[in-house]
Amino acid sequence: MEERDHFGSKIGFILAAAGSAIGLGAIWMFPYMAGTNGGSVFVILFIVCTILIGLPILLAEFIIGRKGQADPVSGFKKLAPGKPWFLIGWSGFIFSFIILSFYSVVGGWILSYLIRAITFSLNGTSETFYEDLFNTVISNPLEVLIGQGVFIFLTIWIVSGGIKSGIEKTSKWMMPLLLIFFVVLAIRSLTLEGAMEGIKFLFVPDWSYLNWKTALVALGQTFFSLSVGVSAMITYASYLPKETKLGSSALSVSLLNIGISIMAGLVIFPAVFALGFSPDSGPGLVFIILPAVFKQILFGQFFLILFFILLLLATLTSSISMLEIVVSIGIKSKYDRRKRAAWVYGIYIFIVGIPSALSFGVLSNIHILSMSIFDFADFITSSFGLPLGALFISLFAGYVLSKSELSKELKLNTFLLHAWHIIVRYAAPVAIIIVFVQGIIKVFF
Repeated sequence: MEERDHFGSKIGFILAAAGSAIGLGAIWMFPYMAGTNGGSVFVILFIVCTILIGLPILLAEFIIGRKGQADPVSGFKKLAPGKPWFLIGWSGFIFSFIILSFYSVVGGWILSYLIRAITFSLNGTSETFYEDLFNTVISNPLEVLIGQGVFIFLTIWIVSGGIKSGIEKTSKWMMPLLLIFFVVLAIRSLTLEGAMEGIKFLFVPDWSYLNWKTALVALGQTFFSLSVGVSAMITYASYLPKETKLGSSALSVSLLNIGISIMAGLVIFPAVFALGFSPDSGPGLVFIILPAVFKQILFGQFFLILFFILLLLATLTSSISMLEIVVSIGIKSKYDRRKRAAWVYGIYIFIVGIPSALSFGVLSNIHILSMSIFDFADFITSSFGLPLGALFISLFAGYVLSKSELSKELKLNTFLLHAWHIIVRYAAPVAIIIVFVQGIIKVFF
């Protein structure tokens, strides 16, 4: 029987964990959430929520994972034998499965747009070209299923290679490349005439947006963008050696997530404002507005190709963490079954994702709670799965693990340990419950 795999280096783990966090949440979701919630005030609240709430929960996942040294289900059984805490692991399995089923659909859209950009098929002439194109892409059953299938194949291929040779090796070149692409695109965006308005939107506060609604949206974005609540970070941390410093690793991942999110804003908003588009265009900002923006700038086709390559890389770094959760729980300690499990579960996820892929086309007449199948899958994971998972992980770290166990894992000074313990015991659970209740009210009332 093969031995359990491990990350070969601290930087490899940080890049893989940051990659899990930096995906559609940072590049697709953050810009349109900022655009529809006042820009700079949302950014400030997002940073505060990430440091004060997201980082402590992320650290809790790191502690549970490294201490358990097993998949999330087996890890919780080891840390709390005979108690039902292991259900947190199964919750991560189920919700990661669902997330990847519709996440891969968006990955397929990105592949479709990348191919169109490379073949110079994104040069619209009419005002409605890009909106019509987006609707055409997402409603074409053959195109969305092929795109979803190719994206799932790439994810399976990486995960089947294992931790050190698959996930870590891939993250070590994908993440630096992603950062380089971001810098190049941000420089181009910032050099456009009129770009200063986009910078002001991101960094000069309009305090009229400082309210509970914006704060709750920012907190929800923190959970989504850090990948906390589905045991992704528990899974990755379980492959860590004991000498790795968890505090600095969690801080590095959080700061990278904040930095990439702001970089995404610097790529998008200066260009959007410079060319007279609206920042509050919602989810279509990336697929409808950006192609129109890049069309109007010098070497726009090149930068558009670069952007969709960047978006694809970021989406893949998140998707591999979702599949790794499912695979690690599925194989338990039978590590020689990794490759087969990656293919089997990956194919199952593709099949489960087919209704989401078709929900804007042939299945567009099917609705659940007035939502499309795709939107419903997104809703039950982001409004139920992530908050509930984060809540129970926070409670487990705060009430089940002893102070002495936490001290051994964290190696923090007394003040920082005490502050972190207060947050995961009291502040984080209250914040999570508020977000959870708000999500329910938004749909049912």
